[in-house]
Amino acid sequence: MPNSVLLRAITVILAGIGAVQAAPPPLRVSDNHRFLVTADGKPFFYLADTAWELFHRLDRKQASEYLSTRASQGFNVIQAVALAELDGLSDPNAYGDLPLIDRDPARPAVKPGRDYWDHVDFVVDEANRLGMYVGFLPTWARWVPNPKNEEGAVFNVANAEKYGEFLGKRYGHKGIIWILGGDRLATKHEDVWRALAKGIAIGVNGKEDYSNLVMGFHPGGGHTSSEWFHNDPWLTVNMHQRGHGPADRKPECWAKIAADYERTPVKPVMDAESLYEDHPIGFNSKENGYSFDAHVRQRAYWDVFAGAFGHTYGNHAVWQMYAPGRHPINGPLFYWNEAIHRPGSTQMQYLRWLMESRPFLSRVPDQSLVVDELTGADHIAAT
Repeated sequence: MPNSVLLRAITVILAGIGAVQAAPPPLRVSDNHRFLVTADGKPFFYLADTAWELFHRLDRKQASEYLSTRASQGFNVIQAVALAELDGLSDPNAYGDLPLIDRDPARPAVKPGRDYWDHVDFVVDEANRLGMYVGFLPTWARWVPNPKNEEGAVFNVANAEKYGEFLGKRYGHKGIIWILGGDRLATKHEDVWRALAKGIAIGVNGKEDYSNLVMGFHPGGGHTSSEWFHNDPWLTVNMHQRGHGPADRKPECWAKIAADYERTPVKPVMDAESLYEDHPIGFNSKENGYSFDAHVRQRAYWDVFAGAFGHTYGNHAVWQMYAPGRHPINGPLFYWNEAIHRPGSTQMQYLRWLMESRPFLSRVPDQSLVVDELTGADHIAAT
């Protein structure tokens, strides 16, 4: 083995050992407002996996298997949802526990002994122990009033603030990146999301103070948090959901990132849900086939080279934690414990290594380096 390769392998092993020994440090926005850094100014490349149903569907042994695998693959953020999309208010977790009393966000089901939130505690602590942050979604937006679902919602301004305060007190001093939203538009109900953000801040700091919090908003497909909240003080970073369509869907993912990159006031920007690996492209596998590792690599580089401070990978079987006996959503090809080893998941770390190997905080997108940037799936991005 060449000395350089051996040195890299030893460095990775030692970094992994160190990550197991301590929870990750607090994060903040860099001085130029383009990136995230640790409290002491060390650059942080956000590399996440979407594990939306992690708290809801996996037991502790399974969660540990999932988290240790992702840590070994170079991920440093796990995006998971406390009140899950797939009937998370009425379908119990792996231990038979529900998160709320009578589906009321103001009444989390906390009880002596084991409860739903004890399991969430375990997963968060295990991720932190392995050196990873949890991109913590308080609720999937299915449960908040939105243009797709006015009647099935359980949140309002009053109980959103109370629920946020509960979460802030319980998780605010762990390795958490707060992500509001969850695949829906905020239109006409922005006040509910603002109340949730306020409650979290009060729970963490005892007052409405966002200065030590990192918060984003995961929007509906094809949208960005900047459409509703760019000027809100709680929105630390802008998040996109570019979604699962073909590369030439307008506007393209790199164009969306570039548009938010140019906004003022300047805020970091990233794609919090890109095309999943093994997903029906455009939700139409008969005509478009399924995505594979080349697709997810392509979108990751497009986004980051366009100015994103990090990227979120996902696998179609993993987000839903698909397993025998579970209803499949949109045709997953594998069970989750097989899908965590798919090629794209092991390849994302190379993008992180590349970005961390170069001057980090001075990096800018620069298409002037390309003579012909081409279009669609042939697009060339430069940074």
